[in-house]
Parts: sequence; C-alpha cells; structure tokens
Amino acid sequence: MNFQVPPPSNLHHLPNEQVAFHRTELSVILSIYGRFVAAGEWRDYGISCLRDVAVFSVFRRTAENPMYRIEKRPKMRDKQGMYSIVGMDGQILRRGHDLKTVLRVLERKLIRAVD
Repeated sequence: MNFQVPPPSNLHHLPNEQVAFHRTELSVILSIYGRFVAAGEWRDYGISCLRDVAVFSVFRRTAENPMYRIEKRPKMRDKQGMYSIVGMDGQILRRGHDLKTVLRVLERKLIRAVD
C-alpha cells in the first residue's frame, strides 16, 4: 500500500496568532464593568480577539452599537501605549501603557452627585 507523507513544512503549520486579553487584564475590565452594571448604565458586552487587536465592547442594550471599546494593540506598545478607550463616535478618549490608568476616564463617568 502506497501513501504520501506531506512535506515537513506543512506538518507544523501554526494557525495565525491572535491578540487576547490576559486574565489580569480581564479582571480589571470586568471589575469596572460590574460597577456600571450595578449602576444600571451597561447591560451587555462582547469580546473580539483578532490578529492585531483585542476588543472589549460595552453596550447599553444588546442591539445597539457599542458605547465604548476597550482595545489592546500590542504593536502600539512602544509608541503611545497599547491600551485605548474608544467612544461611540470612534474618538479615542484615552490611550496609555497601563490599563488601570486608561480606565480612569470611565470611572469619572460613574461618579455622580448624591441628592
């Protein structure tokens, strides 16, 4: 019986790499997400892991466009920082190297005056 073995270069072909959030990054993001859900501001989220970027999208309602996108772009690490917050209109609200400091722009929206 004859059979052909594929060439060695095809045996170890790895799938395309994806950018993803690490567990520590997700815990920081989900912490602030939980506070906004408790306040009744946010109701749903979505996570996308693509080749160049990982995106955590926040929705007020499921059928809407995302209110905010928390993006991780490792290629921007040496330039302006790999984390960014993008608003509904596509405007970058904050960009930086540390996720906690970037998320402070959202925490300010959570603080309200008590009557």
